[in-house]
Amino acid sequence: MKVILKADVKGSGKKGDVIEVSEGYAKNFLLKKNLAEAATAASLNEAMQKKKAKEFHRAEEVKAMQALAASLKGKKITLAIKTGENGKLFGSVTSAQIAQELAALGTDVDKKKILLKEPIKNLGVYTVTVRLMEGAEADVTVEVVPA
Repeated sequence: MKVILKADVKGSGKKGDVIEVSEGYAKNFLLKKNLAEAATAASLNEAMQKKKAKEFHRAEEVKAMQALAASLKGKKITLAIKTGENGKLFGSVTSAQIAQELAALGTDVDKKKILLKEPIKNLGVYTVTVRLMEGAEADVTVEVVPA
């Protein structure tokens, strides 16, 4: 019996998948627990349309993220931080501070997308990677100056 999954089912498939299962498994488990629906011609067509729409929206999101990465590439931000003697910072520069500075420049980036290889604890110029998604990343130059 062919069914279309309404939710992820461990060992069977993901939501929206059209799978072939035994009639007993379908009637006694999947349909009874509302995890799937019987695959009719109309429901198969609807599932295919939903899958195409999802792929289209995913492709649009990828394009948008790649455009954002291209706009970020080569940007330089300057952070004025309080320092002690010898140019040591009180604390360290965080990804939240970098995200806030990028937002001030007009580019809204989530702080979790900013990858710091190591904590920035000294004055100087650093290269920070902003990874928006798989295949869309940009390097931003961060200059830390005394306040």
